[in-house]
Amino acid sequence: MFDIERFIAECRDAIAQDRTHRSVREVVARAVSDPGAVLAAIGEPRRAGLFPIYRSPGLTILNLVWGPYMTLLPHDHRMWAVIGMYTGREDNIFWRRIPGGDAHHIEAAGAKSLGVRDCAVLGRDIIHSVTNPIPRLTGALHVYGGDFFGAERSEWDPETLDERPFDVEMAARRFEASNAALAPAQ
Repeated sequence: MFDIERFIAECRDAIAQDRTHRSVREVVARAVSDPGAVLAAIGEPRRAGLFPIYRSPGLTILNLVWGPYMTLLPHDHRMWAVIGMYTGREDNIFWRRIPGGDAHHIEAAGAKSLGVRDCAVLGRDIIHSVTNPIPRLTGALHVYGGDFFGAERSEWDPETLDERPFDVEMAARRFEASNAALAPAQ
């Protein structure tokens, strides 16, 4: 059975033993190996959003729910992340800075699709964009090696691929727009 308080304690213990993502990955992978238990504890996703479970200067745990067909721009975290899927699917495009020039532009460098029970690690320098390619909500446990909400980050314009400061308000609007699409027609 998945217990949220125990999960938080295990993540905190893992970080205390090893500041890298290695130990946390084991905790997250174990949790999402039983997606039904995670759903029973957290509940079936009802709306898209970033739902904090735990936040400290060295650790953030989110229940991140993507709306149907939702896409988030290329962005970085500037800290490692461990993603564990408990329902739905998340498609990631990985980007790299273009060598030479001003280093503020990116190009696609790979992709990875994550489904239920998958667990992935993103290094502190990873740049990625995320899409929920299915017509229903997707849920994942996201664990970050720092204060996700307090860190300065970048995002890239989807057309020009120019770097700019991460716009938290714009990201929140994307989640809310996704929720509006879930509302039944009246």
